[in-house]
Amino acid sequence: MTTADNDVVRDEVRKVAELAKDIRIGMLTTVDADGTFTSRPMGQQEVEFDGDLWYFAERDSRKVQQIRSNPHVGVTLSSGSTWISIDGTAEIVDDRAKNKELWNAWVDAWLPQGPEDPSVVLIKVNGESAEYWDTPGGRIASVISLVKAKVTGERYEGGENERVEL
Repeated sequence: MTTADNDVVRDEVRKVAELAKDIRIGMLTTVDADGTFTSRPMGQQEVEFDGDLWYFAERDSRKVQQIRSNPHVGVTLSSGSTWISIDGTAEIVDDRAKNKELWNAWVDAWLPQGPEDPSVVLIKVNGESAEYWDTPGGRIASVISLVKAKVTGERYEGGENERVEL
């Protein structure tokens, strides 16, 4: 890969990071033993996005069992004008120091046993690719573009959609 190609990849990852930075809750999707997808809301831990996402969980939870059986996961993030789908591989991280580093009041409300309790683990999602849809200007810009498309008979072009390798 050339230096120019590396710069493009870094710019694409930066774009995903910028879109994801204020989205605190994501839907983590795992696969059950029978192949059923299971999604649940998870609170992202505030770290600089580099393609990885961090979540807290209880060691004996169903999501942890599912990840141990099949680490291929999906994460969906959304806000009023942005949608991001991340495909990746999850791993269970048992690291008390990392738990303490990422611990906050929000996590404490869900896991009152604290960051040093042996039942508390981290889920690290190693993002491999992402696809995003972004509507600059938010809902108002979307409505204007939609009305314009209806009036002119032209296709709705309400935003930006890209697939990014992380």
